[in-house]
Amino acid sequence: MADLKDFAEQLVNLTVKEVNELADILKDEYGIEPAAAAVAVAGPAATGDAAAEEQTEFDVILKAAGQSKLAVVKLVKELTGLGLKEAKGIVDSAPAPIKEGISKDEAEGLKASLEEAGAEVELK
Repeated sequence: MADLKDFAEQLVNLTVKEVNELADILKDEYGIEPAAAAVAVAGPAATGDAAAEEQTEFDVILKAAGQSKLAVVKLVKELTGLGLKEAKGIVDSAPAPIKEGISKDEAEGLKASLEEAGAEVELK
């Protein structure tokens, strides 16, 4: 197990140049196309220019349940697939994340649904 953790740490700490070299080795010697993995590993090593790019992942944060708390709990249960107790826990602990790392369209849809039920919602 310790060997895997060391290996994972080595992968995370690779430079962009090293990731590209690794991608070439995987492709040439093993026939593996690691395009998605290379982007994921290279992500943390990116410069400040990446921050200027358009945001692609959003978090839906429930700021307050509003007047219709029961309706909001039911909607959170439906949208997240959680049980009633877990959904109520999220609503009671507002501000709390409903869903994280989702697309802009999905986030805006969730926000609209929650606001229609009377909740106060924020996208991050």
